[in-house]
Parts: sequence; C-alpha cells; structure tokens
Amino acid sequence: RARAGAGARAGAGGQWRQARPGDFGFGEGVDLEDLLGGMFGGRGRRHWGPVPGADQEAELTLSVEEAYHGGRRTITLPGGRRLEVNIPPGVTNGQRIRLAGQGGHGIDGAPAGDLLLIMRIAPHPRYRVEGRDIHASLPLAPWEAALGATVAVDTPGGEAKVKVPPGTSSGRRLRLKGRGMPNPRGAPGDFFAEVRIMVPARLTDEERRLFEQLAAVSHFDPRGRS
Repeated sequence: RARAGAGARAGAGGQWRQARPGDFGFGEGVDLEDLLGGMFGGRGRRHWGPVPGADQEAELTLSVEEAYHGGRRTITLPGGRRLEVNIPPGVTNGQRIRLAGQGGHGIDGAPAGDLLLIMRIAPHPRYRVEGRDIHASLPLAPWEAALGATVAVDTPGGEAKVKVPPGTSSGRRLRLKGRGMPNPRGAPGDFFAEVRIMVPARLTDEERRLFEQLAAVSHFDPRGRS
C-alpha cells in the first residue's frame, strides 16, 4: 500500500511522473490499462464487447417517409447480430425506443440489458423536419401568387391541396394543419409550405409582350419607393 501511494506522489522538484507497473508490485509484462479496464467496466485501451447485462445504445437512420409511416426494420448490431424491430409511425429525430432484453446478455442467470435505439432522420431533398412539423418549399408562378390559386403540394402522407391567397409574396408560409408527423399520443404536427415565386427562364414573344404591358400599366413598386 505504501508503494502504491508513493507512485501517486510528485517526485523531486514537484514534477509528476507516470506510474509504472513496478510501482504497484506487478511485473513489467502487465498492461495497467488492460487491468484497470477490466476492473472498471472496460474503460481501458482494449474493449472486448458489451458489459454483460448492461444497457446498450445504437442509432437507426430513417428517411422522412420511413419516420412518418413507421414499419418493420431489420438492423445489424455489433458482432453481426441481426434484429427485427417495429418502428412506430411519427418518430422524431433523437427519439429513443427501448427494446427490453436486447442489450448485453446476462451471465450466471442475471437478466439481459436493454437496447436503446436512437432515431436519426436523414436530410431530405424536399422536406425539413423540426420536431413534428415538416417544412417544404412551394414554387408558384407570378400570376398564381398575384391572383391566388389552389395548388397541389406533396407531403410524406400524400398529396394535399393548399390555398394560396391573392397577393402572396415569396417567404410567406402556408400552414396545413395536422399534415406533419403523426403523433400516436397526441396531436400531429403541421406542414408548412414556404412560397417561392418563380419566373420563366425564357419568355415567348407573347409572354414578353404581356409582361411589358403589365410593367407599363402597374404602379406596384416592390422596393417600396414613393
């Protein structure tokens, strides 16, 4: 015990040194990191697998559509073990699903630990998920935005109709209540369509004539100058 204490104190001149195996009464061939790792739950340099009977965590990446609809998925855990899991509809990013008894296996009759699956929603080319709300862009023609229209919009749950009020500008968010992520325990999220006014890259002669006519008769100034 005195030898172990001496190994932990500063040497001459106040300089600390790293303890060596001989300081603790062990031979030079003993790896202290391996030894301490075995004593304190595998925190050493080597790792031989899950602690028996302990809970484990694993991440499962889903598309927005998979998170919306749920369903059965087969996952492969470390060590090659395959497991089929049921994903409920409307899981959110970071949500944890506990699978009882699927973690570290117990020894000497001890119960097995649980597996905690952490849900991750992958980036999507059209949708952005915030909690249970879903956001997407809604491209509109200038006349649809100016005159108002009812247009179709794709959601993970299928096509929906959104009413565009007359005089809608880019950046306005149109809300479709309840068309976001489902919620098995409460109200679903909402779907927000953000307006983006698009113009033709090339104009026909007739389109150009009409736009020029509009420019000649309109007093609208989008920059707000008097």
